[in-house]
Amino acid sequence: MNWSIEGGTALLDGALRPAAVALEDGVIAGAAPAGARRFDAADLLVLPGLVDIHGDAHERQMQPRPGIGFPAGLAMRDSAAQLLAAGITTACLGVTLSWEPGLRGIEAWRRTLAAVEAVRADGGCDLRIHCRYEADNLDALGELLTDMAAGRVALLAFNDHTPGIVRRLPDPAKAAAYAQRGGVAVSDFAALAEAALARRGEVAEAHARLAAAARALRIPMLSHDDATPEDRACFRALGAAVCEFPMSEAVAEAARAAGEHVVMGAPNVVRGGSHMGWSAAAPLAERGLVTILASDYYWPAMLEAAFVMAGRGVLDLPAAWALVSANPAQAAGLPDRGRIAPGLRGDLVLVDPDRRAPVATFCQGRLAWLAAGAGARI
Repeated sequence: MNWSIEGGTALLDGALRPAAVALEDGVIAGAAPAGARRFDAADLLVLPGLVDIHGDAHERQMQPRPGIGFPAGLAMRDSAAQLLAAGITTACLGVTLSWEPGLRGIEAWRRTLAAVEAVRADGGCDLRIHCRYEADNLDALGELLTDMAAGRVALLAFNDHTPGIVRRLPDPAKAAAYAQRGGVAVSDFAALAEAALARRGEVAEAHARLAAAARALRIPMLSHDDATPEDRACFRALGAAVCEFPMSEAVAEAARAAGEHVVMGAPNVVRGGSHMGWSAAAPLAERGLVTILASDYYWPAMLEAAFVMAGRGVLDLPAAWALVSANPAQAAGLPDRGRIAPGLRGDLVLVDPDRRAPVATFCQGRLAWLAAGAGARI
């Protein structure tokens, strides 16, 4: 269906101004086509749809409590609905592919990919797979390479959580939480972790193979939780041009000096700091050291974070919105979205600025979600 979205204030060419936005055949048009349906956007902001480069909140639908799982298809259907209600039109789901059993293991990986592909066929939010490859998961390397070649992976991130997991295992509470997530006994989980870490000597070769495949397939690569500028340099050499969740300001500075995007969490901005005790994202974004805010573990944080950033008085709303739309689209290799311009995907979120809440979400030119009580606008 074609649309003419009228009476709102649109984000065009880096500025907010009163303007109508037309959608035709799934893309943004220069003018409304004949017969287009009208949407009354009076008192609303018409903004590019949010592009989430890293979000793993779908895990809560798959396992809402430790050890309590639900079918991946049901979980993904619920996730897609929540994403639309948050104004997210492109979601790169952070799917961890670990040596761990259960939620982050190979069987869950297979089920998640199948569920995403089934939901994607229904339209709506553009769901993509951001593979968070755990460094020591060497047994899954061949299958991941096959999935990458088949076009099932949109982003590849290099994770390395195994040493930290092993260090925490002596803490009974931590060990129990890991084991519950994996659905195994604590002793069995500990044995799996130690066995994975014992193959550390094979990690560099595995990373090199994955990176070579990603480069050949033009799959953007990210490194996760870089501890030092030297770590960032190692992943840069592999072709990972996006630095996500750097563990120090020095790492962010090194990445930006190399012209790379730096990702931190929108929940960090909304909450006023990191729940892990790391750097606060908002001041770093204001200094240009953070260029992307991702949902991380809470989808509604993205839209709210843009308004929080604008309210701090350093960035205006267009600049803040780039952190959650244009910049992540660029980093994810998606030049067809993240801005409102003729010929780009018709991905929009219409926002009530007083409530800082979505009123309508358009995905590829279709009205995909409408808030309760907003039907009179159509």
